Amino acid sequence: MTKWFYVPQKIVSAKLGRLAQASFAVAIALMWVNPSLAADPFRTNDQRKIGDKTEAAFKAIFQQGNYKQAELYLQQAESSEPNEPLAYAMKASLAYVNKDLSALDTYSKKTLQTGQNLIATDPLRGNLYAAVGHFLEGAVILQRQGTVNGAPQALTRLRQVYQYLDKAEAVSANDPELNLIKGYMDLMLAVNLPFANPEQAIERLEKNASPQYLANRGVALAYRDLKQYSQALEYANRALKMTSDNPEMYYLKGQILQEQGKKEKSKPMIQEAIANFDKALAKKSQLPAGLVKQIERERRSATNRLNNTGS
Repeated sequence: MTKWFYVPQKIVSAKLGRLAQASFAVAIALMWVNPSLAADPFRTNDQRKIGDKTEAAFKAIFQQGNYKQAELYLQQAESSEPNEPLAYAMKASLAYVNKDLSALDTYSKKTLQTGQNLIATDPLRGNLYAAVGHFLEGAVILQRQGTVNGAPQALTRLRQVYQYLDKAEAVSANDPELNLIKGYMDLMLAVNLPFANPEQAIERLEKNASPQYLANRGVALAYRDLKQYSQALEYANRALKMTSDNPEMYYLKGQILQEQGKKEKSKPMIQEAIANFDKALAKKSQLPAGLVKQIERERRSATNRLNNTGS
């Protein structure tokens, strides 16, 4: 794994910022909860329990795309479930989305600390969330120092991420939670850096990651960024069938359709993209303001393309 990091500094500086931004949210997307597995959303055997409030926050975001409700649950989880690193990782993720650098720093550290504390009793999840904590702290560095100045320190954090992931993998290489997180991280590296193989990351998600919804969503994101839009749309539709109330999934489908429509000069695809953006915006009250603005920008772009080119 360490061979990934011996690359020219110019390549790292140019790509790492986009990598962090692109992968941050999906790296935390591991938290979606399947309602049929209240104790553990990832495993059918050797299940772990998470707190009720943390679980409710996961459902609010990844089943319903309701960030506002998730924030309320996470406030409760912080006091009632103080030893669960997932809750702090979620708090850090929301801080990143809301551009709250102070909170991002605080909850990144708490994620790392609770992950490290968990290693003694659960080395798989302890090492896993120690890795997530280091990843989040890398995002803090890039936010504070910028891509170029922060790249060397962020790379150091990234090495630590994979050191902890390797330790978790040594405990249980086929664990679905591990493979979901590692699959997402590997995908974002592979898509954004020229020396990695995205096919291996896609295979990891398809074969060993769980829940299936997030595995499909991750593969859709990968194919979108690889500009393989037919495959991206197939996996987005698979994910959407399982979480049809989540506006973020309509946003993702709209993105894919817009890019495919541009590539194929297809007016119907652009129209379908706009329809999916509208479905996402119908629930904008539950989404972060920055995400709503981004969806609105992409909808305007699709509309302008439709009106100006007639394609």
